Amino acid sequence: MDVDIWAWVGDTQQQLSEAGNVGLAMALGDLPAQAYEGRYPQLDVMAPAIAQQAEALELPWLEFYARYWHLIGRIGDRAQGAVAVDDAQQLLAFAQREDVRECPAVPAAVEALAVTWANTDGPGYASDRLETLGTWIEGLSPEKPAFTGLVTQYVAALIDAGTPDEAVTYAESAVERLRVAGREASWELGAESARALFAAGRTEDALNALQAAAEFKADDPVAKEHRDGVRRALILATLGRTAEAVDALPDLDVVGEHPRVFVEWSQAVAKLAGSAQIANTWQLGRVLRQWMDYFGMMGGYRARVELALVAGDLAVARQGVWQAMLLADLAESGAAELRRSEGIAERVAALRAAADAAAEPEAPGPLSELVGLFDAADGFNADPERWVGWLAPLSGEHLEATRRHTTTLGFLGYPATGADIYWKLLVDTGAITTADSDDVAYLTTLLVEARQDERLEQMAAMLPHAAQYLALARLHSARERWQETLDAAEHAVAAGAGLDARRLLSGAAQQLDENARAAQVLLEVIDELADEDVWRLIVMATSAEDWDTVRKGAAKIGMPIKSQEGPIEEEMGLIRVILPAPDGGQRQVLSIRTGPATARLALPQPRGMDYNAGDLVVFDPQLLEPVPDDPQEQQNFVPPFAAVRILRPGGYTSYFFDGAAPSEEDWAEFTEVMAERGWPMWVYSDENYTVTHPTSGESLPGVFGWVAVPPDVSPAEVDALLDDATERWVHPLAWLDLAREIDVEVERHERIVKEYGL
Repeated sequence: MDVDIWAWVGDTQQQLSEAGNVGLAMALGDLPAQAYEGRYPQLDVMAPAIAQQAEALELPWLEFYARYWHLIGRIGDRAQGAVAVDDAQQLLAFAQREDVRECPAVPAAVEALAVTWANTDGPGYASDRLETLGTWIEGLSPEKPAFTGLVTQYVAALIDAGTPDEAVTYAESAVERLRVAGREASWELGAESARALFAAGRTEDALNALQAAAEFKADDPVAKEHRDGVRRALILATLGRTAEAVDALPDLDVVGEHPRVFVEWSQAVAKLAGSAQIANTWQLGRVLRQWMDYFGMMGGYRARVELALVAGDLAVARQGVWQAMLLADLAESGAAELRRSEGIAERVAALRAAADAAAEPEAPGPLSELVGLFDAADGFNADPERWVGWLAPLSGEHLEATRRHTTTLGFLGYPATGADIYWKLLVDTGAITTADSDDVAYLTTLLVEARQDERLEQMAAMLPHAAQYLALARLHSARERWQETLDAAEHAVAAGAGLDARRLLSGAAQQLDENARAAQVLLEVIDELADEDVWRLIVMATSAEDWDTVRKGAAKIGMPIKSQEGPIEEEMGLIRVILPAPDGGQRQVLSIRTGPATARLALPQPRGMDYNAGDLVVFDPQLLEPVPDDPQEQQNFVPPFAAVRILRPGGYTSYFFDGAAPSEEDWAEFTEVMAERGWPMWVYSDENYTVTHPTSGESLPGVFGWVAVPPDVSPAEVDALLDDATERWVHPLAWLDLAREIDVEVERHERIVKEYGL
């Protein structure tokens, strides 16, 4: 993005703020950070909202900006492929519109499309990437900010095209052109140059290039450390410098949040798995299988196949023969989705040959005793991968063995395989009509996880009425089809399907905002409910303001309520309520708990928020943080809970104040006056906030915050009180927005703001 864009963004932020769109203005400058820092829930909410607002305001550059950063958040660290191709192509088409094409950031849309194609199938789209990128690079000088990103993607495309030597030459030429233009290469260009050298077999040179690139600034600074560590580990492992490679390799708990590096990390681990430092375990196999599913959903076709082949080799090394065979099948079927599949068939054949030659671990006992041995196994130390192999000869024939075998397959990431076995045993034989409810539930879960919805519906049609609709309700719930869930669960409950059906019915009704109905469904069987169910009952009954049911739920879990009827309004201590912020993030608001699932917000919030001090909020009583073990920390611990909804707004209005901080005595008197009036007040500034002395120019400690007043207090009363409470201060306080609202002493407040640099 060019500096002109940032100037445009700043101007637009000001426009949005002045138009009362404070939330969007706040979020606008934060979009790049949201994309780079992995704050995707925020990005996925705010970027489309800003784009929509930009379209309404007829600001096409801003719309491009919002759409671009949303796409980067998807195709960057999240590495989305085919699912994002249409959006990337549409962004490029939008960038070529007459009212957008002069935007200096337009080439970024070309780079984004190239990245999306690479995520989908790098080698398969290599020629498309080279052609598209080359056209734009040809007319772009190295002085332009877009140059580095485009040539980086061109180098990547040359590598994927199978011409790494040409990629090395091109990267060196690009770096030199940048140097002549007085600019430095990015870390990304340096790292891609290292990948080109590595692909060309010049491994030592690749390591040197990566080390040299470490001094360059990164376009994505948040990702630089772990991306560098992964690539460095792969290169070092190839050089046989195992200890250094292990030190460089980021831990799984770091890498697990960054799909962009999944394949390279797995390749590095595969080279290091034979060392004492890296354990090749079933847990590793399960993680890699989850990553394959991720790329399957995101359309990362090449990454999915590569992971399957790497994971297959690792499975062979730990004698997981059955898994290696399934991974070979997955790689083979995945190759059909690639535009270029040269060499894949040979690699699949080699994997199958290695699996055939591998010896499976010896079972811990005879076949007749395996089920009992499985049940007696240590749940912490047992290897589920081995048990799948041991139970396989019995599975599909012996019901108890089938249950354990197929559910373990599902646990390890192979629900479709487990479903096939269960299906043959129960459905193909017709035994499903009289099957135990647990078996129906196990098979339903496997089919849901395997996303075999049509097959599940086929099975459900063969079941008795209650079991049929329970299975359908589970399917609809998993797919978040709430009305369908509710309808199916109602049938199941009416047919006597039991507590599971009621939970599904209640959950669907809650999602459809039918809280009274959701609570009633559980209340009818309150004696059968676990504590977790009772808390859900309390939340839903509170949302429906059914206080009798709330009291019954509280009695069930042993929570004393003083009042006998009507709304529950008691003081039960301080809590933190977690609420959504306008920028898509979260705010923690100190609140007073008034009931089992209600709290009254105690802190004033800025204008433009959907909530304020005085609002009564329903919260989920499940703690978001554990209570500290340290008794001293427990005393200061204010428990956090997630807000569910605003039950009743308090109608409070907030007013902003800003200025130089007064003396401690004056401030204490000020806060006392606010407390006497019952006006919540909160300082949002910290000790680093300073203002400028109007005559000497020295820095003074500053203070800014909000005061909230109830609906029966007029703005004029607030102005009068603030005026009276601060008139003796050495430095004046400003409340410009309030002054403008009532048109009182506006010039005085504007002068204070200007003189003190507020």
